[in-house]
Amino acid sequence: MTPEARRNMLALPKEVVRRIDACIQALAENPRPARTVKLKGGGEYWRVRIGDYRIIYQIQDDRLLVIVIRIGHRRQVYR
Repeated sequence: MTPEARRNMLALPKEVVRRIDACIQALAENPRPARTVKLKGGGEYWRVRIGDYRIIYQIQDDRLLVIVIRIGHRRQVYR
């Protein structure tokens, strides 16, 4: 997780943080679950939806690595 993503996550309400943390742990097991969408025009970025919040992340298959890039409300996360 990038430092910016960690700061964004910790600024959210605790209930939302718990849901996001559970989703990130699940991404470690399966980085492409059925509810994810690959973002257009953004390279190799993926998005997962958690209520009104989004997790933007990148998958590096050659290193078996999932990097969380941004976490935020759906109105602001794509800017």
